[in-house]
Amino acid sequence: MAEREDLAPMPTPSPTPAPLIPALRRGPLVARATLGLALVVVIWAVNFSVIKVALVELPPLAFNALRFPLAGITLYLLLRSAGPVPLPQGADRWRVLGLGLLGNMIYQIFFITGLEHAHAGIASLLLAGTPVMTAILSAAVGHEHVGPRMWAAVAATFGGMALVVLGGQLPGGGGAPLWANLLMLCASASWAVYTVGSSRLIERYGPLAFTAWTLWWGAAGLFLTGIPQLLSLDFAHVSAATWGGVAYSGVLSIALAYSLWYYGVRHLGNTRTAVFNNLVPVAALAVAWAWLGEVPTAFQLAGAAVIIAGVSLGGRTR
Repeated sequence: MAEREDLAPMPTPSPTPAPLIPALRRGPLVARATLGLALVVVIWAVNFSVIKVALVELPPLAFNALRFPLAGITLYLLLRSAGPVPLPQGADRWRVLGLGLLGNMIYQIFFITGLEHAHAGIASLLLAGTPVMTAILSAAVGHEHVGPRMWAAVAATFGGMALVVLGGQLPGGGGAPLWANLLMLCASASWAVYTVGSSRLIERYGPLAFTAWTLWWGAAGLFLTGIPQLLSLDFAHVSAATWGGVAYSGVLSIALAYSLWYYGVRHLGNTRTAVFNNLVPVAALAVAWAWLGEVPTAFQLAGAAVIIAGVSLGGRTR
């Protein structure tokens, strides 16, 4: 991540240990990549609140059924502009299909259903722990080794999540139901499984092509699941602002943001790019606070600080 996001879900590249990060040579490509990633942070942070506003007029499955085909078409045009679009080969097609349904369709059903009832800023915090979940799952299947420093990151991240979820149940927490926050955690877990399952295919075909394939399969599944809500929807009562939210969430938050993200990976490297991921929940919390009036409790603010510290610590660990 992706909205891995999504919103497309945020892409979560494997970090490189800090001592092994080569020095950057300053130049126009590095400056362009840095500006692009800063724009991604803004796009993804605003996207949580954009979706919350759009869901006032659009049911969640109908919203996904509209924005994901739009994202898929836009991403295809971006890829096609750079040359022929590659396709997976042999048995990899079935793996891409399964991962596409998990990482986009199932993830998005958890995400959009949870976000409909959860606070936008809190949802962004609960998704921020996905890289740490991914590292633990990767260690469980033998892809990576988890040392004491990563275990400390895991403890901090999950402890922060507990503060965020439980803080919402306290007086002044806004009344978001517990199950909505748990759905956001299910979304985070499904993206972690998708990420670990994707690693070998990404090495074989490249991240952007693989992301496009899985997004296209996910878009097909999301469109089919959204058909009943689309058929019952009165489109005459959908405002221009809501259509703008669909376009923003599909074109900007998924297609454009993913392209900018992988441009950043190419020119800045995984570790420097991943730092921008840590800025998204902070910015999303601030946007939701200013735009939607979602004021977090002291417990939730403390949890936010602990989550971001845990994710940052994990990002500096092999």
